[in-house]
Amino acid sequence: MTTKTPAQLRSARWFAPDDLRSFGHRSRMMQLGYSEADFMGRPIIGILNTWSELNSCHSHFRERAADVKRGVLQAGGLPVELPSLSVDESFTKPTSMLYRNLLAIETEEQIRAHPLDGVVLMGGCDKTTPGLVMGALTAGVPMIYLPAGPMLAGNYAGQRLGSGSDAWKYWDERRAGNIDAQQWQGLQGGIARSAGVCMTMGTASTMTAITDAMGLTLPGASSVPAVDSGHQRMAADCGRRIVGMVWEDLTPDRILTGAAVRNAAIVAMATGCSTNAVVHLIAMARRAGVDLTLDDLDALGRVTPLIANVRPSGKDYLMEDFFYAGGLRALMKQIEDRLDLSCLTVTGKTMGENLEGAVVHNDDVIRPLSNPVYHEGSLAVLRGNLCPDGAVIKPAACDPKYHVHQGPALVFDSYPEMKAAVDDDNLDVTPDTVMVLRNAGPLGGPGFPEWGMLPIPKALIRQGHRDMLRISDARMSGTSYGACVLHVAPESHVGGPLALLRTGDIVRLDLPARRLDMLVDEAELEARRAAWVVPKPRFDRGYGWMFSQHVTQADKGCDFNFLERGFGPAAGEPEIF
Repeated sequence: MTTKTPAQLRSARWFAPDDLRSFGHRSRMMQLGYSEADFMGRPIIGILNTWSELNSCHSHFRERAADVKRGVLQAGGLPVELPSLSVDESFTKPTSMLYRNLLAIETEEQIRAHPLDGVVLMGGCDKTTPGLVMGALTAGVPMIYLPAGPMLAGNYAGQRLGSGSDAWKYWDERRAGNIDAQQWQGLQGGIARSAGVCMTMGTASTMTAITDAMGLTLPGASSVPAVDSGHQRMAADCGRRIVGMVWEDLTPDRILTGAAVRNAAIVAMATGCSTNAVVHLIAMARRAGVDLTLDDLDALGRVTPLIANVRPSGKDYLMEDFFYAGGLRALMKQIEDRLDLSCLTVTGKTMGENLEGAVVHNDDVIRPLSNPVYHEGSLAVLRGNLCPDGAVIKPAACDPKYHVHQGPALVFDSYPEMKAAVDDDNLDVTPDTVMVLRNAGPLGGPGFPEWGMLPIPKALIRQGHRDMLRISDARMSGTSYGACVLHVAPESHVGGPLALLRTGDIVRLDLPARRLDMLVDEAELEARRAAWVVPKPRFDRGYGWMFSQHVTQADKGCDFNFLERGFGPAAGEPEIF
């Protein structure tokens, strides 16, 4: 085990030399009220906190930062809290995904520019996990991830509610006239009852579970509810542990290997992960120099059973139940023969050592392999003339009758156009119709918004239908469900085949064969391609312009092409003059 000396600390480059520049650094620390004993020869730990007053999922993070500081101080380090971009899901327009890469840039540059020996990353709400991890991976200092944790289960009139999932479900009933205004108001107040991320297996819990399975969190940290006292203890443990990681020089490149990425992908499939996991996992892997592809994920999905009976892929339970049933450690213990248990983790121990003693306490919540929720994993990747670079579907979360389906397309070029149409009682639509929304990808959205769970037309809801095949180059919320094909690549905004589809064309989905095609002959498609007009750019200045110039497509993770690890060496710290 490596043991650094105080002189080898990264922060010593700021504070130790007997020169004018370091005199200035030391004097400014004294201006903050510190003495030299506080910062000389001690690991300085950055706490990157994505708290804000508009991020309800992280509303407990001011208190958790204090818990982290307590742990850092107990272990002999100096904690310093730095604000980070709070990329919340609920209020950020046009979509939080537009700003994931901005958070990654900020994280990397915060670490590079400041005298930090190690960092605790505080995130949880969907894009904060990949954004923080992507930036910290590239910066390369010891890091540990502190997940926000799921909120308490929702409740209204004796019904357990899952945030997101039940919002979609009851909104359809509201549109159909089956729920009155008073009931709708009651649902509104009961569906999100505490601090923490969505308590379904949505994108937030998916991404924190993935980070846990990568070995970047304390074991099982992703499952602890946000308001459980165990979450406070876990936060303090993060503070203590990061100090040890600094002395051990336990950097993320030693943890996030190809095997660790594969472990995370297998765990994601077994949990019933969000479709968003595909985009984020690929981006995180590429930052670590691991060439993870859609085909790799599909191959793992074919052989990994879904064993977490948690909504929306599961039918009965929420994340609180998952925690009580043993949490992620217990789930990983069920599939440990499929994992590389030799992978190193932030504890300094292997994944196998971290899983010792894990037990399932409720085998209906965390199923044995002999009784899975679904025989394959959470996600499947499609190819075909509609999506030559791939598309994603969540088979377990849709009606099985749509696994093989053929029907006429009903194409919408914008979200407002689609939204108006689905509430038209006279819309020409049948249960066989394939609804299509385009111009909603990374460039077309802009920013790749969560519009892919297209609402069921009111006319079909009143006939008793609650699912239909829907296709989009958008994403969808991880709390969503239904027969939704997403992330169609290349997107229509750049001339992908989805741009050539017309209302009335027959579309065929063959999930077992992993195919998605429009039954239009090639000569006709060539004529349409020749007539296609390049749309106007969404941005002409600022961050949006930079995004549009450099973002990659969905199958490559939507990172910026100049930030992927393969583009150049990991970013070092700036020279100190």
